Amino acid sequence: MGATRRAFTPEYKEQAVAFVIDGGRSIADVARNIGVHEMTPGKWVKVARDAAESGKAPDAPLSESERVALIRLRTESTDDKSTIAELQMQVEFAKK
Repeated sequence: MGATRRAFTPEYKEQAVAFVIDGGRSIADVARNIGVHEMTPGKWVKVARDAAESGKAPDAPLSESERVALIRLRTESTDDKSTIAELQMQVEFAKK
């Protein structure tokens, strides 16, 4: 039997982040109060701080240049994976 993963609403996360950033409480204190591991609200706080620094929401739509870069990187990744698979087949053949 696997444990079920808890889901938190965006409002809940925002409130926990506000306790840390605006309320001056430690991440460990907030985690203890809501009954989760310290890394959980720590990740939420990091995302919020990164978003505040960049001036963009973490779920904001991509710009055209970001979209082009993402497509290029995905294509490169696919090409790399096929090259790796081909090389692995060659190694297996050479072993025989």
